[in-house]
Amino acid sequence: MKYEALAKSIIRNVGGKENVNSLAHCITRLRFKLKDESKADTEALKNMEGVVTVVKSGGQYQVVIGNHVPEVYAEVAAIGGFQAAAAEATDEKTGVFNKFIDIISGVFTPTLGVLSATGMIKGFTALFLSLGVLTSTSGTYQILNAIGDCLFYFFPIFLGYTSAKKFNANIFIGMAIGATLVYPTFSSITASGEPLYTLFSGTVIESPVYLTFLGIPVILMSYASSVIPIILSTFVGGKIEGFFKKIIPSVVRTFLVPFCTLLVIVPLALIFIGPVATWAGQLLGAGTLFIYNLSPVVAGTLLGAFWQVFVIFGLHWGFVPIAINNLTVLKSDPILAGVFGASFAQTGVVLAIMLRTRNIKLKSLSVPAVISGIFGVTEPAIYGITLPRKKPFILSCIAAAVGGGIIGIMGTKGYILGGLGIFGIPSYISPEGMNRGFYGMIAGITVSFILGFLLMYFGGFKDDEVKEEHTTGPKGDVLVKQETVMSPLKGEVIALSEVKDEAFSTGALGKGIAIEPSEGKVLSPVDGVLTSLFSSGHAIGITSDHGVDILIHVGKDTVKLKGKYFTPRVKQGDAVKKGDLLMEFDLEAIRAAGFILTTPVIVSNSGNYLDVIETGKKTVAYQEDLLTVMI
Repeated sequence: MKYEALAKSIIRNVGGKENVNSLAHCITRLRFKLKDESKADTEALKNMEGVVTVVKSGGQYQVVIGNHVPEVYAEVAAIGGFQAAAAEATDEKTGVFNKFIDIISGVFTPTLGVLSATGMIKGFTALFLSLGVLTSTSGTYQILNAIGDCLFYFFPIFLGYTSAKKFNANIFIGMAIGATLVYPTFSSITASGEPLYTLFSGTVIESPVYLTFLGIPVILMSYASSVIPIILSTFVGGKIEGFFKKIIPSVVRTFLVPFCTLLVIVPLALIFIGPVATWAGQLLGAGTLFIYNLSPVVAGTLLGAFWQVFVIFGLHWGFVPIAINNLTVLKSDPILAGVFGASFAQTGVVLAIMLRTRNIKLKSLSVPAVISGIFGVTEPAIYGITLPRKKPFILSCIAAAVGGGIIGIMGTKGYILGGLGIFGIPSYISPEGMNRGFYGMIAGITVSFILGFLLMYFGGFKDDEVKEEHTTGPKGDVLVKQETVMSPLKGEVIALSEVKDEAFSTGALGKGIAIEPSEGKVLSPVDGVLTSLFSSGHAIGITSDHGVDILIHVGKDTVKLKGKYFTPRVKQGDAVKKGDLLMEFDLEAIRAAGFILTTPVIVSNSGNYLDVIETGKKTVAYQEDLLTVMI
């Protein structure tokens, strides 16, 4: 129940559970499919404590949480009951590319944890073999190798499950299709039997035929580790299943629908879908390798430079099936190799910031971001530190580009889909051992990390910290740093717990206080930058020069007024000083319209500070002390 309040606030701000079609999560993000994204309060989510940011990409509404996303996901899913909602359809029109990204992420995301785990085991087993710690005939090696190979070898079964869920089909039918594709007897037939005849003789798709189905030739392929055949077969199988559901009486539907569906889709998959999809995969692999080989150094440089941009918008999912297909068809992949240095570049930049900054808040954010970055999870670094400051993010992209160029020119390839960060290093050991490509990878990530660090450390570093207020001891020594937030309104002071809005009263959005205004003006409570101004004018976000994020939310549900009765006097991005007029509002007209004007003033990132102390006054005037943030 640790994240119950946060989960409830997230559900409310994505438009309620009735606005959610489905919910999934990856390493750091909740991935919603919403019926209507306009119903989601994106700015409220961005300003919520516990939420890093919001990204809308690939037809998904992504709420970036951080490393504890599994716990938050469990709470959100339990409270919203989204397992059941996942099967609902949506009429939302999305582009072809967005649909592609959505399908790929939906199919592969559930497998990534175990896929990375087994890949890591496979990689470390290869490392131990190369170092002579294990021999290929030892029982330890055989068992570890089996663990490492199991998921990827039987990948069609796992993808049959996830594809069926994504296509709203029977998951066990999907798994049965996958199991048939990797049925061991088919492999033994091709290994020991004589072909009946050969199709397409003399062409690039020349295919021996070992068996027939009702007289129709079946081209047996090796579907172990394959990706495209099972996804397409499950998609078609779902359509066939839907057809039989319509015509078979409900009293016998439970067993007759799977019976009929499997009798149709499995032969179709083996005779037509599987071979065609396999040939398409081979062409995709050959085409990818051809483009990459035109100039590996240019390809590596471009991939390294833009990979983090792809991650921000969720576009990196487009590369996942290509990489897996390359591993299946070519037994190696140069694409993801080129981007391997990006997380190390990002980590080097954040490490430099951590060592240079005197800002306690920024330093405290940098420490876990560096640790996460070492293990390949860079969202906390990107969204929490480098991207908001722009220059560090650009420097990390430059460092990643240089590392990617080195990796490209050295011909580095990945041989398994393993772990992230340092756990991904064994993935680049070839079956023959540590070769030129492996050492090129080591050089690439080392250069990315060191260059990112040096560029940030000596590249005109500008600290966030400015002169801060503090309390001193009897000898003048600094005891506690603090920042005072002045009152932006005039009126009666109300405890935050008494606000009739659970998002504020529970403290889910941050600590603070509320004011019942007696005049229709909002003044700046600090020196800083106006970081968010809602289009409806009812709420303002300010980041102080000390890094304190302050949210002023005028009234309850006043967003429904769509800006009526609110007159902003500043625009987003403006630098403001204490006492500057930010906004005016027609206090009487808003109340006459039936809205409550109780205005929370909260520190939305209060979790970064020791405490937030409220004023003890019953009423406040403009620019009187309201909150004290203990830094």
